[in-house]
Amino acid sequence: MAEKTEPANRYEFQAEVRQLLDILSHSLYSHRDVFIRELISNAADALDKVRFKSIKNEVISDNQLNFEINIDCDEKEKTLTIADTGIGMSEQELIENLGTIARSGTAEFVKQFAQESQDVNLIGRFGVGFYSVFMAATRVEVTSKSAHVDEPAKIWTSEGTGTFEITDAPTEQKRGTRIKIYLREDASDFAQAWKVRTIIEKYSNFVPFPIKLNGEQVNKITAIWREPKANVSKEQYNEFYKFIAHQSEDALSWMHLSADVPIQFNALLFIPKTNMEFFGMDSPDEGIHLFVRRILIDAHDKDFLPKYMRFLRGVIESDDLPLNISRETLQENPHLSKIKNAIIGKLLSHLQDVAKNDPETYSQFWKQHGRIFKEGYNDFSNKEKVASLMRFNSSKCEKGDEWVSLDTYLERKPLEQDAIYYLSGPDRKSVENNPALEIFKAKEIEVLYCYDPIDEFALPGLIEYQEKKIISADTIEPSAIEKIPFKENLNLEQSAKKKKELDQLARRIKDILGDQVEDVKLSSRLVNSPAVLVGQGMSSQMEKMMQFYTPNAKPKPKILEISQRHPLILKLLAMYKKDAQDKVLTIAAQNLFFSAALLDGSISDPHAMAGGIQSLMQEVVELYTIKSDESEE
Repeated sequence: MAEKTEPANRYEFQAEVRQLLDILSHSLYSHRDVFIRELISNAADALDKVRFKSIKNEVISDNQLNFEINIDCDEKEKTLTIADTGIGMSEQELIENLGTIARSGTAEFVKQFAQESQDVNLIGRFGVGFYSVFMAATRVEVTSKSAHVDEPAKIWTSEGTGTFEITDAPTEQKRGTRIKIYLREDASDFAQAWKVRTIIEKYSNFVPFPIKLNGEQVNKITAIWREPKANVSKEQYNEFYKFIAHQSEDALSWMHLSADVPIQFNALLFIPKTNMEFFGMDSPDEGIHLFVRRILIDAHDKDFLPKYMRFLRGVIESDDLPLNISRETLQENPHLSKIKNAIIGKLLSHLQDVAKNDPETYSQFWKQHGRIFKEGYNDFSNKEKVASLMRFNSSKCEKGDEWVSLDTYLERKPLEQDAIYYLSGPDRKSVENNPALEIFKAKEIEVLYCYDPIDEFALPGLIEYQEKKIISADTIEPSAIEKIPFKENLNLEQSAKKKKELDQLARRIKDILGDQVEDVKLSSRLVNSPAVLVGQGMSSQMEKMMQFYTPNAKPKPKILEISQRHPLILKLLAMYKKDAQDKVLTIAAQNLFFSAALLDGSISDPHAMAGGIQSLMQEVVELYTIKSDESEE
C-alpha cells in the first residue's frame, strides 16, 4: 500500500513504482507512442466493466451516458486528454491501481530492464501500461468517478517523481475517468491531432467503443474477424485485406475461423496473390496482427505461426490472453500454444480444400508461395499434411509449369516401385539432360524435377511419404530398380568375357584419373551416355550447396560409371587392348571425366578441362596430318 504523508492528501509511491517511474522518465524512450495505446486499452477495459454491470441491470451512476472514449489535443497548452465513461475509480482504487504494484508486473519490469539494453521496448509486457504516460508527461492529472452511486469523484495528480496527491473533484463530475497529460517539451508532438490519429489507427482501430478525437470518431473500421462468416461479403473481406496487408490487389484466398472451446479465439488469415519477399529478404510487413480484446499487441508477430507460413497476412485475436502478452512469453503461454496448433491444422485443411476444389487457385498459390511452404518439411507434427500439399514438376509433365503432388505420383507408379525418385537441377532442360535420368526414362519411371535449392532439404527431410522412401535419382544404386522391367527389350550389360575386359579398362581409367575420382565402375544405368559421375549418398545439387557454404572444404571425389555398350567406350576398349599406355587413351579418358563432370556441374578446374580438350584436338590434328601425308605419298 502507498504510504500517506503530510499534507493529508499526499501519498508516496511504493519503492518499485518509484524505480519504474525513474526509468520511464529518464531512460526508456523507444516507441513512446505506446502510452496512448495503453491508456486507450485501460479505457476500453473500464467501459467493458461498466457495460457488463449495465447488462446485469446493476445500479450504476450516470446510466444515461454513452459508452465511448474521447480524446482532446491542445497544441497551444501542450496537453493531451483521454477520457472514458467507464467504471471509474474510488479514492481507494486510485491508491491501489495508480500508487502501488497491485497486479501489475512492475517489479519484474524493473528486473528485466536492468538486464536488457535500455532501448528495448518493454512497455506493455508486464501490465505497467498506465505508468508509460510518464515517458511523455511532466505532470498527469487523473479525474475519476466510480460507477458506484455513492462514491464521490476524486483527482489523482503526480509529476512522476516520488509522490502523488488525491483531492476532491467537482461535484458535477460524471462517471468515468479523464486523464489530462501535460506534455514534455520533447513530446509536444503528441498534442497534434494528426499524430494521435495515426497512433489510434495503428494500435486501436478495432476497439469496440467509439474513439473520438476532438469530437470526430476515428475507429470506423469493423473488426470483421469477429463477425459470423455469413455476414461478411467477398468485397468486405478484400477491402479489409487491403487495409491490413497494405496491398492494392485482392487476396488469393482467405480463412475465417472462430472457436470457443477449448480456448476462445478468432482468426482471419489471407493468402496474398503475390509473393512479397524480394531477393530472399523478408517483407517489412511480414507477420500476423495479434490482438487481445481488440487491442493490437503486435502488428508484425513473426513467432506465432511457423516460418513456412510467413506469407500469410491477417489477424488473430483472443479474449482469453492477457494484455501483457509479449514475444518473450509467446511460446510459453499454454493458451496461445493451443490456439497456434488449432490454426495450423485448420490452415493446412483449408489449403487441402483449395487444392481439391479449386486447382487453378492452388496452382497460383504454389507458384507464388511454394518455395516458402516447402520449409514446412521439418514440421514433424504435420509432416504428412505438409508433404501432401507439396507440388513438383516431373518427367511425366509436358511443360515446366505443370505440377504433380506426391499422391498423384504414387497413384501412377508401377507396382514394383517401392520409392519416390527426384532429380535436381537449375532448370528442366538441365535435369532432362542428366545421364542419371536415362535408366528411369527407359523404364518409364516417373522422376520429380526439382529446381529450387530448398528441394534438396525438403525432400530428403521428409525421408519418406506414405511409407515410400524419397531418393535422389543420381545417388540410387541401379540394383534398387532392377526388378522393374524395361518397357522395351533393352539390355545394357555385356557377356561375362566382355565385362571382364571392360573391368580392366575401368581399372586403367582409374589409374589415369587418380584421385580425381573415388573409383571407376561399369554402369547398368546408362542408356545413351558414355559416362556419368555418381555421388555417394548425396545428390549433386546438395554437394554444390555444401561447397558454396564451405568453400574451403575439399570436394569429395565421386564414382565414374562407364557404359558397357556405348560406342565411345567400346572404341576406348579396343585402344586399350592394342596399347594400354597409349597417349591418346590417356587424353581420351581424361576428357571422358571432364565431360561427365561438366554434365554433373562439378567442374572444379576449368583450366585443366580446357587443356585436356586442346590436347585431344592436337592429337586428332596430328593423326589427320599423318594420314594425309601417307595418302599423298
